[in-house]
Amino acid sequence: MIQWVLAATLVCGASVLNSCKDAHAQEDNPAPQVVSTELIRTSQSWDGVELPDYFEGRPELVAVKYVFPAGQKLGWHHHPVMNYGVLVQGELTIIGLDGKTHVVHEGEAVVEMVGTVHHGENRGTKDCILYMFYLSQKDLPLAVQHPDIPLE
Repeated sequence: MIQWVLAATLVCGASVLNSCKDAHAQEDNPAPQVVSTELIRTSQSWDGVELPDYFEGRPELVAVKYVFPAGQKLGWHHHPVMNYGVLVQGELTIIGLDGKTHVVHEGEAVVEMVGTVHHGENRGTKDCILYMFYLSQKDLPLAVQHPDIPLE
């Protein structure tokens, strides 16, 4: 009987000891936690101009992934709706018709101009990947092209 109690104590003790080791291992290596990082909070586009008021009526939210190959230029255009995005790869240069320039680096957020003509260029050596989010309404274009303005 004493042997059985001693054996049971050793087994249970080993189990408790392993449980303690597991608990300490969890304390040493906690489970990864969700991390929230605000990238931007603003009421202005990148050129410092105040954003317009929201439209009246039902919104239409649109998300678009753009891939700009190295050396590629996007033609002159303007946006009739508010939009913002995050550049997840590369470097993108945005040029306003007035000559203002803004460089967006990998990992940065950008708030686009609304109603102002501009274009984008990938002046780097690798593709740019840009996710843009538009606050639009049904049947509104996300961008209006200006092919009559030549790219330099």
